[in-house]
Amino acid sequence: MIGVFDSGHGGLTILRALVDRLPERRFLYLGDHSHAPYGNRTPDEIHALTIENVSRLFAHGCKLVLLACNTAAAVALRRLQQDWQPATFPDHRVLGVLVPTVEAVTNVPWHIKEPPPGAPRDAATVAIFATPPTVNSGTYPHEIGTRAPAIRVVQQACPDLVAAIEMAAPEAEVRKMVAGYVAQMRAQIDGGVPDSAILGCTHYPLVAGAFTEALPQGVRILGQPEIVADSFAVYLDRHPEFAPPAPITPNVFLTTGDPALASTLGSRFFGQEIAFGVATD
Repeated sequence: MIGVFDSGHGGLTILRALVDRLPERRFLYLGDHSHAPYGNRTPDEIHALTIENVSRLFAHGCKLVLLACNTAAAVALRRLQQDWQPATFPDHRVLGVLVPTVEAVTNVPWHIKEPPPGAPRDAATVAIFATPPTVNSGTYPHEIGTRAPAIRVVQQACPDLVAAIEMAAPEAEVRKMVAGYVAQMRAQIDGGVPDSAILGCTHYPLVAGAFTEALPQGVRILGQPEIVADSFAVYLDRHPEFAPPAPITPNVFLTTGDPALASTLGSRFFGQEIAFGVATD
């Protein structure tokens, strides 16, 4: 199985796209609901929790794990890949949602660490809406700027949006919140209009319509689930060592929290009824 990890329910939007794109694959989803949201935690806490939960997935036999959480990917993934995983699980791999998103924005492969010949030279503005830790990490501006320095990156933290989505806040309330975040973002560029926008949290696809309504017409909104699923499919084609076992088993959903609550909310994020079990160490 392929492991998919998120602090809560948001990663289910990524998993839904993965299941649709790769029906022959089987996935084990782990939501760390007992510690969610990660957006209110320190970088060291996020790093420790990410390692703890990736270890759980490795223990369940997942040799490949996707961090379907922008906060974990932005704050913890680089450190995890460089230090912990090679020393502890050298034959395992951990990927994140940030890499394919940056590639989609810049049209530059991740392994290229400087602007290549033919990189975009025209000034463009990209707005990133994300949780405060993702914004504070500076990962998106750094990685985009490394590959395409002509792109102007404007980040906007949305500190209360994840909680509102989790609580199924009224649509009018969510639209008002999103409109406020869009207004704050535009104030950073003196009322200008970005060329594109990244919804840099896996919860946000559930309220993509509110962003479409609040952003000026013509702004291209980048959908992470589809971007990540397409990129992940290419990665699996390049790495046959992660071929699915036979026989094919059902997808599995685990939580560190209340399985009944996780199942109720998770079914809304995944788009169909699912049942969570309790994650064990």
